Amino acid sequence: MDNTVGSLTQLQKSLIIGCILGDGYLRKIPGRKDAFLEVNHSIKAKEYVDWKYSVLRNICVSGPKKRKIDKIRTAYRFFTCQHPEITELYERFYYKGKKVVPSQIKLDPVILAVWFMDDGSKTKKGNVYLNTQQFDFTSQRRLLHALRLLGIKARMNKDKKYYRIRILKESVGYFVEIIKPYIIPSMRYKIAGL
Repeated sequence: MDNTVGSLTQLQKSLIIGCILGDGYLRKIPGRKDAFLEVNHSIKAKEYVDWKYSVLRNICVSGPKKRKIDKIRTAYRFFTCQHPEITELYERFYYKGKKVVPSQIKLDPVILAVWFMDDGSKTKKGNVYLNTQQFDFTSQRRLLHALRLLGIKARMNKDKKYYRIRILKESVGYFVEIIKPYIIPSMRYKIAGL
């Protein structure tokens, strides 16, 4: 059965790429033609999941649902339909089932904002990080290059035994200016004081 509903909008593509760089996962079930996106966050991020769903609603069969993980934790998640354009993204961003960053990746403000809302953090000293520890060194170098193309200076920063990306202080203000219009109200705490 083909559940595809039209082409993805630029906003939808950017949101999906931001999810891939962050907490989202693309899945391709063996024997099925196309891939789909899984959005899965803690119930504490309900407003954020609801926002993602509102952007992707036309390619989803049903809305977000709560799911008990254990006695303490509850997740809130939804899945998109299988879609050929999501399959294209899967083929670009996954190698042997593992997330990678393709060469020639282009970032935009929506991708950056979703990526930061998913996997960004700040410190009391005003340092801003993109937690990219799940990506290999080559993928992280590609992300640094893509950030530089947007005029954002960043470096790799060792976090225990893995690396993540640190936005240099001189670029933090510009980074926040770019993403701020797309940061939803419940996630504004992540940029407060920057």
